[in-house]
Amino acid sequence: MSCQHDYSNCDPQIAQLADLFHLLGDPTRLRIVLSCMPAPIAVSEIASTLDLSSSLVSHHLRLLRAARIVKSERQGKQVFYSAADAHISGVLNDMLEHIAEPSTGTEA
Repeated sequence: MSCQHDYSNCDPQIAQLADLFHLLGDPTRLRIVLSCMPAPIAVSEIASTLDLSSSLVSHHLRLLRAARIVKSERQGKQVFYSAADAHISGVLNDMLEHIAEPSTGTEA
């Protein structure tokens, strides 16, 4: 059974998980989340590092924050973003390790 954006027939947890992976499936959003993992980072620094506009980064961060993938913390006039928790970092680190593994050639 495929949910494909029509989640009416899906278990609510499956629908929520599908939404989460859908958000992370966008390369720009994934790059933004990965830039937030090592340490809290400001929007301007994310934009500069990834060669994106601050408004585009802010738009993606709003979506990611609403999905609890990143969290924000205000320090003075700046807002710093980081991975929401160890679960997000762990999943992404595990997947990065997975794709870095050499193929054994025995996959079916």
